[in-house]
Amino acid sequence: MTAVSTPETAPGGGGGGKLRPFAITLDTASSLVNKTGAWRVERPVYRDFLPPCNDACPAGENVQKWLYNAEDGSYERAWRTIMRDNPLPAVMGRVCYHPCETACNRGQVDEAVGINAVERFLGDQALRQGWMPDPCEPDTGKRVLVVGAGPAGLSAAYQLRRRGHAVIIRDAAPKAGGMMRYGIPAYRLPRDVLDAEIARIEAMGVRFILDSRVDRIAPELSSGEFDAVFLAIGAQVGRRAYIPAGDTARILDAVTMLKDVAGAGEADGVPVGDQLMLGRRVVVYGGGNTAVDAARTARRLGAEEAIIVYRRTRERMPAHDSEVVEALEEGIQMRWLSTVQHAAAGQLRIEKMELDETGFPQPTGEFEDLAADSLVLALGQESDLGLVDGVSGLTIKDGVVQVDEQFMTGHPGLFAGGDMVPSQRTVTVGIGHGKQAARAIDAYLRGEVYRHPVRPRLADIGAINSWYYSDAPQQVRERLEGARRSQTFDEVVQGLGADDALFEARRCMSCGNCFECDNCYGVCPDNAVIKLEPGRRYAFNYDYCKGCGICVEECPCGAIEMVPELS
Repeated sequence: MTAVSTPETAPGGGGGGKLRPFAITLDTASSLVNKTGAWRVERPVYRDFLPPCNDACPAGENVQKWLYNAEDGSYERAWRTIMRDNPLPAVMGRVCYHPCETACNRGQVDEAVGINAVERFLGDQALRQGWMPDPCEPDTGKRVLVVGAGPAGLSAAYQLRRRGHAVIIRDAAPKAGGMMRYGIPAYRLPRDVLDAEIARIEAMGVRFILDSRVDRIAPELSSGEFDAVFLAIGAQVGRRAYIPAGDTARILDAVTMLKDVAGAGEADGVPVGDQLMLGRRVVVYGGGNTAVDAARTARRLGAEEAIIVYRRTRERMPAHDSEVVEALEEGIQMRWLSTVQHAAAGQLRIEKMELDETGFPQPTGEFEDLAADSLVLALGQESDLGLVDGVSGLTIKDGVVQVDEQFMTGHPGLFAGGDMVPSQRTVTVGIGHGKQAARAIDAYLRGEVYRHPVRPRLADIGAINSWYYSDAPQQVRERLEGARRSQTFDEVVQGLGADDALFEARRCMSCGNCFECDNCYGVCPDNAVIKLEPGRRYAFNYDYCKGCGICVEECPCGAIEMVPELS
């Protein structure tokens, strides 16, 4: 019997189909050369590895697969691949901090693939073309309540509805979106984009009940109306810090400020903040993305000066560097190694800090006064967990709800995710939580337990033959000029055109997954590589393979490896 090896099932890689190779049979190959299999000490094996972009995506997107779909202009297919994991690609293409690009192997060749830019292009294309999600599975008769219409709640509702469950979302706000609407300014996320992607979820049959605050979840759990409940209320309460202040000092928190600005602008899409009375000179205390958003928003509301005061250095600032760069371009000032010690009307007392050997800021006893009409506190956010009072079995630690690997709390049938559980607090993480929780809830409703598939090994840059990839820098997205954008809430970062998006998708190196380039077939000196049908890739005929390893050396994506012969 002729020995062959074929590719394993892909974990989410690029897949085959780029070329349409002529298929030959094993018998045909056997007649072409003399058998050399006995010469080997190692044999080549086709593998499917986990692309680093997929591995780094908190939403669990099959990044390499949808980039592969987009490479030949199959944009709708690429969008549908994204939609299996993420119902908000146009939103994510704007607000995600793209850890996938940080992990991208191409970044070690020239520049990382502009994954986020391509995702935005696909999301916007779907909105322009009116693409709708695939039909839902037949109704199961099960009902799920989702509390919170932010990224985690919307993601969970979408995934549960896809699986045929009836879903109701309740949210205290007048419009859905959570902190995407009431925390992220419109210059980063236009509201028409957010509204359109939420409307698509509603069109699937998810029912939204807005302006409906859930004060206590215990009655809902005991009512028998729902078969499961998913909590995703986010962290929408600004953390306060004790700062001695005079009676006339103007102090407010950044979360409330951004929410008020967003609410004021809902009528016409242009936020109006006159009622905030921030004044001419605004100081924002904090170093995260919310602090940067608050300072940039203050400038857009008319502040002549917006100053961020942060107790560490820029290198230790938790805000993403791209946001800091844009803030500096807009004239936002930064005061590093500083803390606010006292606030009075029109003036703050600032103490200089220095970092100790561990990087922790220590006071120096040196003070200076800083003129300020208002002080905005951006020191983090907390969840209002009053709604879980009286729920048996539930554990709260360090201000967040504890959940197991199924995202279930200690109370059967009660699940939680997003900012209210231990995690990084980003939109992308929330969408990933919603998807994972939906899988677990779906299994729970069927009397099962969801088990995540075993993750393949990571595709390493060392196995990829990068000399096949010509120098092709990442396409740059245009941005409004700093002076212009600081006066308007128009979107700052622009999208790619079709040609640039296509070029960017084609920069993907398909790390660790065969895309049927024919290299192994063409270079094998023993005709031991067998072409299978299009999309099925190749097989090795080990009767004729002498284990020279040329196929491994010439595989551009590192999808073949040599393994020792079995004794």
